[in-house]
Amino acid sequence: MMIAVPIAGEVKVYPFSSPDQRISMSAPVFFFILLWSRKIHPIFAGFVTGASVLCFRMIHDKLLDGAFQFSTNFPVFFYYMLFALFFHIFKVKKMYSKPLLIGLLGMVLEIIGNVTEMTIRHFTTDMKMTGSNLLIIVLVAMIRSFFALGFFNAILVRETRLAEEQQRQRTEQILLFVSELYAEKFQLEKSMKNAEELTSTCYAIYRDLKEENHLTHAQAMLKVAGELHEIKKDNQRIYAGLSRLMTKEKLADFMDIKDIISVISLSNKNYGELLRKSVQIQVNIYGEHPKYQTFLLLSILNNLVANAVEAIKHEGNIALTVEMVKDQVKITVKDNGNGISEKNKAYIFEPGFTTKFNQDGIASNGIGLSYTKNIIENLGGTIKLVQSSQEKGTTFEIHLPVAMLIKKEE
Repeated sequence: MMIAVPIAGEVKVYPFSSPDQRISMSAPVFFFILLWSRKIHPIFAGFVTGASVLCFRMIHDKLLDGAFQFSTNFPVFFYYMLFALFFHIFKVKKMYSKPLLIGLLGMVLEIIGNVTEMTIRHFTTDMKMTGSNLLIIVLVAMIRSFFALGFFNAILVRETRLAEEQQRQRTEQILLFVSELYAEKFQLEKSMKNAEELTSTCYAIYRDLKEENHLTHAQAMLKVAGELHEIKKDNQRIYAGLSRLMTKEKLADFMDIKDIISVISLSNKNYGELLRKSVQIQVNIYGEHPKYQTFLLLSILNNLVANAVEAIKHEGNIALTVEMVKDQVKITVKDNGNGISEKNKAYIFEPGFTTKFNQDGIASNGIGLSYTKNIIENLGGTIKLVQSSQEKGTTFEIHLPVAMLIKKEE
């Protein structure tokens, strides 16, 4: 600020006949820095800026004329001091939401500063205050204050857009995270039901063994039933914790299909870049669609599209197609990756089956497609492998009842 303002003061325009009636860029630069700065106190800024401009001009005169001219230059110090003082008094920094008011106040501040400077010059130099000078001060103040404000607002708009983009990315990450939790929650709920059924079965066997006087085996079966019951209770606690975690973020439970697909496309394009692959995702949405359950579709589709990204070797394409077929939504995920071998096609939906290994040779847990199939079938839908080959890539087709995806009438 102490460097920029004095230098900006040397950028001058002389639109009027008198050489003393000039327009410099120092005032707009000073006003902009006061608006932009988050930490510098305005009064302190006015003091140091006024002092630096005064010193700069005195040194400038010494270099050109051979003498320091304090009496000629010292009035400029009061311009910056009064400008900054009233900037602080009017609390201009708290008016970011009222740009027009900031512009008007900037004009008033500059008029106050200029009139003060001109009044001091009137009594200390041969420069006299006239009505025409006052009119020029008002005109110049209007131009310079709104020039600084326009530049400042342009920067504010850019910062706002950056903040919106960061918030959008954060929301997408949370949506994907919650959709993964949704799938885990679904499987946990299924596990609790299985544990409850097994507990009942084991207890029934225990009673039968006890009636037949097989006490040793009966006690062993009772112990198994008790441990299964404990597993169920542990799962219930984890289930409750997941539910609380999922409700902490205020996210839309129902979204437009375009927005859901957009989240999936962007996240998996980034996933492809992470794997150093060039992946293009084409989206085709046909027909009118209601708002669908966000996390259901995210958990289903994100897994399929991520698999497609992994199947692509270096670069390739993925096509996502969504259309209405009577009372069902039909979703097709097609890629031009390596495809699935004939011997593996029969096992891709089996729990534990995988062809993915990490760099240490450790296999993936192989639960992705199994989870996806369970969720889809639980909704009354279907998923099938339409075709897969090394030449044509892989195509999956999903059918889901619309009634299971939309908000229920209360």
